[in-house]
Amino acid sequence: MSHPRRPAPARIGRRATRPAAAALALALVTAVLAGCNSGSTPDASPTATRTAPPSPSPSATDPVATAAPAPATEEPAPVTPPAPAPGFDKTALSIDDPASLWVVSDKLRPLKPVDYAPTDLVTLDVASQNPPVFRREAGDALLALFAAGEAEGAGAFQVQSAYRSYATQVSVYQGWVSQLGQAQADIQSARPGHSEHQTGLVADISPVPLSCALQACFGDTSQGRWLAANAWRYGWLLRYPADKTAVTGFTYEPWHFRYVGVPLATEMHDTGVTTLEEFFGLPAAPTYAG
Repeated sequence: MSHPRRPAPARIGRRATRPAAAALALALVTAVLAGCNSGSTPDASPTATRTAPPSPSPSATDPVATAAPAPATEEPAPVTPPAPAPGFDKTALSIDDPASLWVVSDKLRPLKPVDYAPTDLVTLDVASQNPPVFRREAGDALLALFAAGEAEGAGAFQVQSAYRSYATQVSVYQGWVSQLGQAQADIQSARPGHSEHQTGLVADISPVPLSCALQACFGDTSQGRWLAANAWRYGWLLRYPADKTAVTGFTYEPWHFRYVGVPLATEMHDTGVTTLEEFFGLPAAPTYAG
């Protein structure tokens, strides 16, 4: 403990000719020293450790008492409930930036730039017909999706098609045009620069053993039914539903799943909105602008 300083010798020396005053000063010093030794005088040092006598109800105006931890037996203060969470923020991520998980690409909304290529592509260790290349977050989510489906009895899955570069999409689209003609190709395959596959966020999925690959009957397999009911839990969206061709511009593709992240997939599931165009209030895109 730090004790109050005794009067300086020079000061005491000047009062030595006045016995009564000196006696009184001596008595006061003695009383102060006795108080310090008893612990009853507040500590003048801000860094000293003081053991204060227990107080059953410390004063709210006492800065030392309010700063000290509450006794273990004291009832906890009531907790104020948090304010209700705000509504889902549809502007949290961009729907225009091709690097965004929420980018919307359709016949009226080409990727910008049209030859966009992701910078975080990875190759998954999964069964596949074509290289299982995805953006990293989507790839991790796909592994979790496949594991959950198998664990819940849906059967095994494989990747039929994943990321396609702009150049690859040119080849794929031209193949459909050669096979079906341009009008039919336009409802089967996206033109280069409009394809979701180019984002690295899409998986075309088939069952193992292989059957109904890239066909509507995939929706009737155990894997297809499980994906339609559960993919949202892992951030995946069945992008081209059977009843939304007039909105998306593409025929029913029960094998084509798009990664949008768990928050958006959950919100769409909970609100019953099945297309990105409708959720974000975008125009339907049944045909190309030109």
